[in-house]
Amino acid sequence: MSAATEAAPAGASTNPVGASVRDSLVIARRNLIRMTRIPEMILFGVIQPVMFVVLFTYVFGGSIAIPGAGVSAGAYKEFLMAGIFAQTVTFATAGAGAGIADDMHKGLIDRFRSLPMARGAVLTGRTLADLVQTAVTLAVLAGVALIVGWRTHENIASVLAGFALLLLLGYAFTWIGALIGLTVRTPEAATSGGLIWLFPLTFISNAFVPVNGMPKFLQYVAEWNPFSATVAAARELFGNTIEGVPKSVTGAWPMEHPVLASVIWSVLIIAVFRTLAVRKYRKAAV
Repeated sequence: MSAATEAAPAGASTNPVGASVRDSLVIARRNLIRMTRIPEMILFGVIQPVMFVVLFTYVFGGSIAIPGAGVSAGAYKEFLMAGIFAQTVTFATAGAGAGIADDMHKGLIDRFRSLPMARGAVLTGRTLADLVQTAVTLAVLAGVALIVGWRTHENIASVLAGFALLLLLGYAFTWIGALIGLTVRTPEAATSGGLIWLFPLTFISNAFVPVNGMPKFLQYVAEWNPFSATVAAARELFGNTIEGVPKSVTGAWPMEHPVLASVIWSVLIIAVFRTLAVRKYRKAAV
């Protein structure tokens, strides 16, 4: 029996919330099975962030000065890793968009449309499957980071909370990818559209260098960047803050309260872009 057929079993509960959850989990299972049958999807998703870790650690680590620590490869590793982790989870946006665009292009969405299932379940299931893949990638990346010398300095609960915030940000951004995937016509366009705006978002931030050296107007942009809030929150929860690097150089509230700001930004992104994506899906599937 196919996953699509499973989405509406006979005698299923008519409770709309329960039905939506069930349908979403069926779609998530379908996408996870598909991922296991195409292992290169996971492999290539892991290779790129691992390359970033190695390149930034060994190529730039001995050249970038951290305030209060000078040019120190060890200090830069602790400063860098939260940024690499956050970049990795946000780059899942491109994969989410391409996957949904591919399903639209192949007519799979039309098959789901013919079933008595919750309209938002197709997108929710897809984003949940992408979240699982992102979690696997993040676990592998954390292992590589430990190998190259990264260490945490807080208790396990705090460290796990840091990773949870990273995954929440990644999940929020997959909804942006879902909207892009429903808007463009081809998977290739979805991949390009999912990456082109991520590069300025991730580099105009506190991920790879302190914002102190940026022009003043970019400091404001960087410190109000949702990406920066999660990076700062992860550093705080990992115990990777550097004494010479101030929380904020502009007095921005998200940098002064990064954990709370990270949660607020991620929840807000999910609320806005899930609403827009589901609305777009309903129009596309009429």
